[in-house]
Amino acid sequence: MNETVHSKRRAARSVAPAKETTRTNDPERTMANILEVAMAEFAEKGLAGARIDEIAAATQTSKRMIYYYFQSKEGLYLAVLEESYRRMREIESQQHLEDLEPEAALRKLVEFTFDHHASHENYIRLVISENMNRGQFLAQSQSIQQLNVPAISAIRRLYERGVASGVFRPGLDAIDIHASISALTFFNVSNRHTFGLIFKRDLSDPKIAAARRDAIAEMVLRYVRA
Repeated sequence: MNETVHSKRRAARSVAPAKETTRTNDPERTMANILEVAMAEFAEKGLAGARIDEIAAATQTSKRMIYYYFQSKEGLYLAVLEESYRRMREIESQQHLEDLEPEAALRKLVEFTFDHHASHENYIRLVISENMNRGQFLAQSQSIQQLNVPAISAIRRLYERGVASGVFRPGLDAIDIHASISALTFFNVSNRHTFGLIFKRDLSDPKIAAARRDAIAEMVLRYVRA
């Protein structure tokens, strides 16, 4: 998203468009509601299939108001992507991994990621959609890099503590550890329907999900153990 769009979104926090609806008296709430509805719309239909008219109707706003806040359909889509990552990282930052021993902290991180993905299928769908777009819209974001820095920094600190205490083997990369956690937990949601149909296994079944969660945590821990 270019600086013009960011500036307009910031301005929307203090200046609402002229008498579109009574809800313009609370632009922050209006924007949040638009993002929430748009998140479901883009997750379900992708960028090409999503309709601004339907988002406007569901939020009791108008296309004019949506374009005022987000400039374009693509601008709204990018804002949805950024918000999805922001929410993920915000919840992740509340895990207080530094309060746990390295192995326990890493297990908690894996389990949190598994649980988050399992309960936020729209997030998974949005990431898949943007990968189908070859990341062209996320590449325009001015905040996505900084949103993800804390996640990698937390893993790096956790890993370095483990190496220092002798429980993790040296020579591993924090981004690679992050990629392994993401790949294992992401698949459980992104491929649940095809995998379930082919192998007759319901990955959303609580017992199966719990066993899979434990298995993934153990895989990651065995990978980093000294």
